[in-house]
Amino acid sequence: MTNQPGGLRSVETINDGWLVARIDSDADVDWPSLAANGEPVPLPHTWNAVDGQDGGNDYRRGRTAYLRQIPAPPEGSTQWLEFRGVNSSAEVFLDGQLLGSHDGGYSTFRVGLPPRPGGEGLLGVVVDNGANDRVYPQRADFTFYGGIYRDVHLITVPSQHVRLDEHGGPGLVVVPSLDGELARVALGARTVGGEAVRFTIDGVGSCVAEVADGIALGELVIESVRRWHGSRDPHLYTARAELLVDGATVDEVTLRFGCREFGVDPDRGFVLNGEPYPLRGVSRHQDWEGVGNAITREMMETDLRLVQELGATSVRLAHYQHDQYAYDLCDEAGIIVWAEIPQITSFLPNATGNATDQLTELIVQNRHHASIVCWGLSNEITLTGSGPEVVAAHRELNDLAHRLDPTRLTTMAHLFMLETDHPLVTLPDVLAYNLYYGWYVGELSDNGEWLDKFRAEHPGVAVGLSEYGADANPRLQTSTP
Repeated sequence: MTNQPGGLRSVETINDGWLVARIDSDADVDWPSLAANGEPVPLPHTWNAVDGQDGGNDYRRGRTAYLRQIPAPPEGSTQWLEFRGVNSSAEVFLDGQLLGSHDGGYSTFRVGLPPRPGGEGLLGVVVDNGANDRVYPQRADFTFYGGIYRDVHLITVPSQHVRLDEHGGPGLVVVPSLDGELARVALGARTVGGEAVRFTIDGVGSCVAEVADGIALGELVIESVRRWHGSRDPHLYTARAELLVDGATVDEVTLRFGCREFGVDPDRGFVLNGEPYPLRGVSRHQDWEGVGNAITREMMETDLRLVQELGATSVRLAHYQHDQYAYDLCDEAGIIVWAEIPQITSFLPNATGNATDQLTELIVQNRHHASIVCWGLSNEITLTGSGPEVVAAHRELNDLAHRLDPTRLTTMAHLFMLETDHPLVTLPDVLAYNLYYGWYVGELSDNGEWLDKFRAEHPGVAVGLSEYGADANPRLQTSTP
């Protein structure tokens, strides 16, 4: 079910053998002392599994170190560490030397390991979920759990390989376009070395493209395409890129993708493959009681079953990038996905670059997922202001999303108090409002009245309902909460 690279590269999950040690000083990290006093812990792990779930917003935010011995790489190979999620900032060290850092707690990032002959090295990761003004999110109604809360992989590749340093992405891009029963699938791979790339779609065919300036481009045609059509037929194809040297495969990456067309129409609503496909669903966060955000695959599968049990056709994966496995599950089940970055509640002028980085990683890492139809730029970002700097920042994000992925829509979830003539409302491709009539203000029936009024005032604009009611508490979903 995963989209991990396969082939001649080695992908080893290294979730065992870790120590964790709290850091209470701003002084330089004393790695030998931390290693001597660390407590054994398996990954995934968060130090806020208990104190982060009492609703008091008084959980520990600060620095913690994770340590582990790591073996030397095989001769002639290159190694990368892949972190699927570390919240919210990380610095990665080997034998006390800084290898790299990352800001943003929800996306995959990789750090290259330097050559080191013989023996083990001490891998150290300093994780910080402390408050600042430069990394989103900083204010929201969910817990900013600290920790290495998703899987860690050690990837070993030959010296010539499909690139691993493209914003945490797979190095393979697959873009299908449809014309009736025919699909043209554009394929691209970025490489380190290599002479050519053999692109294959299982059950369809293959082609070979030369590598020029580290890029290989190809196209394959599916004559009688089987469309991905939501829960009715969530059909997925598998694409493969093999890097060739002297005609032999030295590295390989695979991805699953789907072929579908979609759009949003003011009168017909969401349209999938030319047919109206009503979107009815829920928002999902990634934490479980007593576990925090360090959840297992089995928990993700349970979440999906609950969504299906409701009869939902869509899910908003709120308010940040979720684990790759969650998107895989939605691909397989035919659940339509709204994916977004954690630019939420309070606009941070010093974090515009971080928002750009997180949107780039979200798109580059996930644009192959058939279930995703839109990229969310922010959620209720006007709670603390909606001036021209907020509009300008969102316009840049909107343009970036279209450059990285021209095939999908952009969207925003607007605060219900935002006037409908504000420039942010129609800045993205589609818009949605978080309406809480019957809870924060008014009566439950006011939700329908608000939407009817919007429809009358903006007859040519499609609008979505991105949040409503009183979150997930059924006791409060009444007209008199």
